[in-house]
Amino acid sequence: MSLLEVENLRVTFDTEAGAVEAVRGVSFSLGRERLGIVGESGSGKTMTGRSVLRLIRPPGRIAADRMTFDGQDLLRASERQMRALRGKRIAMVMQDPKYSLNPVMKVGAQLTEGLRRRDRLGANEARRRAITALEAVQIRDPERVMHAYPHELSGGMGQRVMIAMMLIPGPDLLIADEPTSALDVTVQAEVLSILDALVKDRGMGLIFISHDLRLVGRFCDRILVMYAGRVVEELEAANLMQAEHPYTRGLLNCLPRIGGTRGALPSLDRNADWAV
Repeated sequence: MSLLEVENLRVTFDTEAGAVEAVRGVSFSLGRERLGIVGESGSGKTMTGRSVLRLIRPPGRIAADRMTFDGQDLLRASERQMRALRGKRIAMVMQDPKYSLNPVMKVGAQLTEGLRRRDRLGANEARRRAITALEAVQIRDPERVMHAYPHELSGGMGQRVMIAMMLIPGPDLLIADEPTSALDVTVQAEVLSILDALVKDRGMGLIFISHDLRLVGRFCDRILVMYAGRVVEELEAANLMQAEHPYTRGLLNCLPRIGGTRGALPSLDRNADWAV
């Protein structure tokens, strides 16, 4: 049974020059698996992820023929119903912890705020859950991190804190928007290992948004390739190197290869029909 169903999703922004469609007719389903969404900057990846949580605000507008989560109609849900889903059942890890964590609040206060306000937990129980979550993302000294401000953490540590914050309520669906883009290779592998374990151990669904084709090909089960707001190709991750759409082939050909030539990488030869 699918956890998330999206059919003909459109995200439109009203501008002085007229309506601009950032997402145009995207459809997909997600079970308790790892779904990768890849494409260039501006292809609509993040807008698609934010739409699931109805985080598009005016002048943006969301429309779809169908968008359901675990049988619940997300388009018709009230704002109160959406607040009950956000964080608790559907969580999103934003791209850069520097802009997602409050710089004037200690990490511990940010981790426990939702538990205190939403779940009405006492201070001791909320703190216990926060420390458990930090341990789950392999932070070795959770007590120190609880008392730290975001600027005192490295990029990798901040990203782990963001993941821990989203996982405290035990969501059924996690949307990870380029969670490893600013991390070095070693920390990147650790974060991916954490996400992989969470999908397997908790039976969680994961939407993994990235521009890194090789990374998504190794980590995800299925891949959606987006261009100019549309899905131009959907395939199993294991078959990525056999992709057929010329845009996907072009992205793959632009990747540097160990042992390859030292000349300039080929540029992507775009076709206007891809955006139609």
